[in-house]
Amino acid sequence: MSELVEVVDSLENKISKLLHRLDVEQQQKLVLEREMSGLKTQYDAVQRSAEAWEEKYKSLKMASTMLGSETNKTEAKLKINALIRELDQCIVQLSE
Repeated sequence: MSELVEVVDSLENKISKLLHRLDVEQQQKLVLEREMSGLKTQYDAVQRSAEAWEEKYKSLKMASTMLGSETNKTEAKLKINALIRELDQCIVQLSE
């Protein structure tokens, strides 16, 4: 009978340790989820900033092209043609 009590005590001890470990892991999970959420917010902000800078760069590049640089005239013409095609597509969609 004493052996059975020892086994039960051992099981209770192991279960207690497992429950404590579960609590610790759940707390760590919450901390990591909060950290992940903060990092996602930071990533989104950096992504938006990068997109804004990319648009500014494209605008600046287009403006410098329009100023008459010989090497960029072809690129400017292609960009203008692309913009005209986009406008034509928009007009077609609006007229449907």
